[in-house]
This record gives sequence, C-alpha cells and structure tokens, in this order.
Amino acid sequence: MTRRNFTLMSSLTLAAGSSLRAAAKPNEVLSLGLLTDVHYADKDTRGSRAYRESLAKGKEAADFFKEKKPAAIVCLGDLIDAAPSVETEISYLTAITKVLDGAGLPRHHVLGNHCVATLTKEEFFKHSGSVNQKGHYSFDLEGKHFVVLDACYNEKMEPYGRDNFVWHDSNMTPAEIAWLKKDLAATKSPTVVFAHQRLDLDRPNKHAVKQSAEVRKILEESGMVRAVFQGHSHQNELETIGGVPYCTLAAMVEGSGVEKNSYSILRFFDDGSIKLEGYRRQKNQTFSAKS
Repeated sequence: MTRRNFTLMSSLTLAAGSSLRAAAKPNEVLSLGLLTDVHYADKDTRGSRAYRESLAKGKEAADFFKEKKPAAIVCLGDLIDAAPSVETEISYLTAITKVLDGAGLPRHHVLGNHCVATLTKEEFFKHSGSVNQKGHYSFDLEGKHFVVLDACYNEKMEPYGRDNFVWHDSNMTPAEIAWLKKDLAATKSPTVVFAHQRLDLDRPNKHAVKQSAEVRKILEESGMVRAVFQGHSHQNELETIGGVPYCTLAAMVEGSGVEKNSYSILRFFDDGSIKLEGYRRQKNQTFSAKS
C-alpha cells in the first residue's frame, strides 16, 4: 500500500467514525408525565369545556403513563372545576384523583385557581394524593432541578380559598419571590419551572401573574432555567423571553371525545436537550441544550 492510499484510507476511517458519533442518538435520563386544566366536574358541557368527559380523558392519560413509566406526573393546575360547596368540590377531586391513581405514579400538583375556588389549599392537598403539601417548593430528580410555583394569592396576598378572589387577580407573594431567587441561586443543576398562571405575559392580560416581569428577571439572571411549563389559558403556545422558553400546554377539558384529549411526556437527554412529546391535541416541542 502506498503512503497516499494509506493516508486516504485513514482519513476515510476517521471521517466515518466522526459521522457515527455525530449520528449517535442521545440517551434519555429522565421523563415526566404532564397534564393541565383537567377541570373535572360532574356538570354539563358548557361551550368548549366537556367537564364530565375529563374522567375518560384522565383515564386514557393515566393508562398511558402507567405503560410508559415516567418518574412522576406533574399536574399544572385546575385539576377540578369550581363547585358551589366544599363537599361537592371534594367529590370532584376524589373522583379525578382516583382515576389518576391508576397510573401508580407519584404526582406533583401545581395549584390552579379552580383547584382552590371553594377549597382551601390545605384541603386540596389533603384530598389530592399529591406528593407536595404546599404550593411552592422544589425537588430534584436524576441531576435535574424542578421548581413549582404558586400564584394563587389575591391582591391582599391572601391564599385563594372560600371564593375570596377573582380568577384574573393572580399574585405571587414577596416571600415566595424571595424564596425563588434563593432557591435558584443555590442549585447547580439545569432547572425546569412549573406554574399554572402565565409568566410570559404581563398585565393587563388577564392570564398573567401580576409579578411576571419580576419573576422572569429572576429566572433569566439565574442562568439555570431551561424551560417554564404552564397552563391556565388552555392554548398550545411557546414564547421565548430573555433566553427562557415559556411553553403553555393545551387543556385536557377542551372539546368532546377522547380524541380531543391533551397530555404529554417531558423527556430529558444526556446531551442536555429536552423534548416535550405531545399526545392528542398537545404539540411536540424541542428545547436544545444550552451552550
């Protein structure tokens, strides 16, 4: 073999090896099941909201999660719809949580305004089967950091409950905001934030948290937040602000028939990328690794 042929073959071998490495798929390291705005209630369909059908839709999602085995399920708020009495609201909550328990997985619950319309926060957590027993907190899984936020406070900074608020009066307390800043400063792990009311919008938009601009600044300055997932407005939307993607998920309650369902798997990979794998009406989204 001549030197020229040897050099050519070596180059081709190196190129082929590089191509194989480039083509190698990243490995999944963690997955979570996501759903939002279930709004289960034993009442007739109103407009586009098929309240009773959320039991069947919830069962489809629970069966799917049971098969796919994510590490946990995260419910992004409004698991139930508002009821005229505490007893009725508890009956809604008991019915839908029994369905979701079929997945056999731990559940983290973000508080939505309908979750605590009549119930107090303590009552919601008591009857929801939730891993968490408070509205805002953080947890870690497989080297990833997760933050759950609670914007269910009225303009007096009182926690929602017993019909003491209007749905568009959504606030985070100064204490929670200070906690958020401290929590993000303490982590060295890539972070995902879960919220119900929207942080990518500002007032006077009624779906916005009133302190959203202040909160966004904290998320941006931390340098750790990879994505924010939220519900509340029932729409598939994705907005990137200050380098942080804000992904709004489609509501489970919207539309009649299981084909109108909406749920997803959030997948994390060893190259740092994140993929939202949507089912039924939920759109797929991909979040590239941060450089």
